[in-house]
Amino acid sequence: MGETSHDNGTNDGIDLSQFYQVFFEEAGENLEAMEQKLLELDITAADDEEMNAIFRCAHSVKGGAATFGFSDVAELTHQMETLLDKLRRHELQPTSQMVDVLLSAGDALKSLLARHQGSGAAALDTSELVAHIRALAEGRGAFAPAAAATPAAAAAPVAAPAPAPLVSGVRMLELTVGPLDHPEEADSIADLFKEITNLGTIEPLDAGRSADGMRRFKIMTTSADGDLLDLFTFHVAREQLKLSPLGDGFGFHEGAPGAPEASANANQDLGYGFFDDAPGAPQESTAAAPAAAPAPSAEVSVVATPVAQRPTARAEAKAAAGPESSTLRVSIEKVDQLINLVGELVITQAMLAQNSRAVDQQINQQLLSGLADLERNTRDLQEAVMSIRMIPMSVVFNRFPRMLRDLAAKLDKKVDLVTQGEATELDKGLVEKITDPLTHLVRNSCDHGIESPADRAAKGKPENGTVTLVASHQGGSIVIEVRDDGRGLNRAKLLSKARERGIDAPDSMTDQEVYGLIFAPGFSTADQVTDVSGRGVGMDVVKKNITSLGGTVEIDSAEGYGMSVKVRLPLTLAIMDGMSIGVGEECYILPLSSVVESFQIEPGMIKTIGGSGRVVEVRDEFMPVIDLEKVFEVPRFDFENVSNIMVVVEAEGGRVALLVDELLGQQQVVVKNLEANYRKVNDVSGATIMGDGRVALILDIGSLVRRSRH
Repeated sequence: MGETSHDNGTNDGIDLSQFYQVFFEEAGENLEAMEQKLLELDITAADDEEMNAIFRCAHSVKGGAATFGFSDVAELTHQMETLLDKLRRHELQPTSQMVDVLLSAGDALKSLLARHQGSGAAALDTSELVAHIRALAEGRGAFAPAAAATPAAAAAPVAAPAPAPLVSGVRMLELTVGPLDHPEEADSIADLFKEITNLGTIEPLDAGRSADGMRRFKIMTTSADGDLLDLFTFHVAREQLKLSPLGDGFGFHEGAPGAPEASANANQDLGYGFFDDAPGAPQESTAAAPAAAPAPSAEVSVVATPVAQRPTARAEAKAAAGPESSTLRVSIEKVDQLINLVGELVITQAMLAQNSRAVDQQINQQLLSGLADLERNTRDLQEAVMSIRMIPMSVVFNRFPRMLRDLAAKLDKKVDLVTQGEATELDKGLVEKITDPLTHLVRNSCDHGIESPADRAAKGKPENGTVTLVASHQGGSIVIEVRDDGRGLNRAKLLSKARERGIDAPDSMTDQEVYGLIFAPGFSTADQVTDVSGRGVGMDVVKKNITSLGGTVEIDSAEGYGMSVKVRLPLTLAIMDGMSIGVGEECYILPLSSVVESFQIEPGMIKTIGGSGRVVEVRDEFMPVIDLEKVFEVPRFDFENVSNIMVVVEAEGGRVALLVDELLGQQQVVVKNLEANYRKVNDVSGATIMGDGRVALILDIGSLVRRSRH
């Protein structure tokens, strides 16, 4: 993990490494939030609350990094804090260069954190980035290496023996620690100052003597008291820590000879303000410090900014911690285990329900009532547990603003991103698998779809192209659409490229079939290969990945106006509502979301075409007939019985009618992966265990529809 020199972050035998994972997760969330807010920031009219929110994200990461001894992360976030603090206090005006540098710093922090997590990544040198941020914070605009070597303002008083005059914001404090059973424990606090750059300096005031179990230190720092105490508390209990002012003639305890009176005048130069109404705390009338005075730390503003305008670090901590109190972090393994157990419960409940059908209702009324309650509670429990795994699409969508910003800059294009339906929820397992395909589709829209600003202007379009991401629920599926207002697909060009590659592409192909050519392996319409795309790798993988999830891809296009790619996926892969049907002695499950209707066959309804194909007419619409008995070669022993029920199912934009013997009922089924436990079976997407213990196959409706088309 992190390179720490304070006994792996232990405190009184407590190993802080047990909290590492929580820190890494929270830091990742804060960095994602910071990136999102930076991308949404209007630099011409930055909102104070937005700037404060960005500052808090960096502040939270710095606090955790300092606590666990990740000094490289703490140093970089400290510099970011300095810049962000000046921005939120309007000492500097935000520029696009500042946003770029802060975004780069966020990327660097992700790399540093990944390395501390043990990813094996190479060490990252952030010195130039730190110097660049410092240059911007000092109003120098661009990074000048010579100026970067200038010591930070906080370093000036370190070498000076006299406490005054201090650089603005640097304070001199006395830290009293104890009483301690082992006074050397206080040395772990001193170690922090060696590890965390710009935290300040610390010197013992008692030369290491501790007859009374107390240790005393002189601290020179720009950090707020609340931050220091929060940091020290990981090594020594809070009640054993005391911070007090230290100046000319100050003693080591209250009332010592030379201790100043608690007056505003005596304390004003030292910049106290350990709580809102402390002596020397600035009043609302205090003038803001001039912009020329450098603020080495985000917390220097204790003197410079009125209390009414600037919340204290403790208040900010409370504000940030508020939402966390209503949430609980649980590992995904535990959730998966819970879902599996609920799945087994659903199977057991189905078994009890089936066995209870033979029970005398008059005699066992109470038992049957209990079983009915069990069925209702099981369904409620299953829905509640499944909702734990459901996460909003905003988790996926939030990664695209930054990606599009960088991609558009690389391609010299102007692209706006519009998202709709971010609150639409999808199973976490699907979210992880759909992210990469969506990323490729968005990159494809930006690279191939959106034209250059000059081309767009020539066509009478606005210079800024638009990529739209839409998520919505449709039946038992979620539909994610990636749409752009670019050049669209050129039918003639697609046909020409396909023929060049030896793909059979007659002119009689429909538009949808021609658009589908882009999913052929190695197919690309790019005129030149770039580091963005053009190698013909991607769209075939996109379709393969989505199909493996039980999903489909639909393309629509209008040349000169844009293109749309719709990805349709099941909501979850774990539990589904199904209709059980009987064919011979076998039982099959149809996903209920795919079932349209069922009806009894009447003479003359089924017509034969082409010698072997059969269709059925339903309300003036003809649809293919699929005999499941023949598809799955079901053995039949009751030869006089003939399938006389049809179930109409729909998938991938097509409908087919399935011939079945009987409809057994509707129930929830736990989906088991057949391929992982046995092997891939054509026209079957999974299996489940029925109430009587039999295994029933879940039919792949999309595959059956494709079979009818062939």
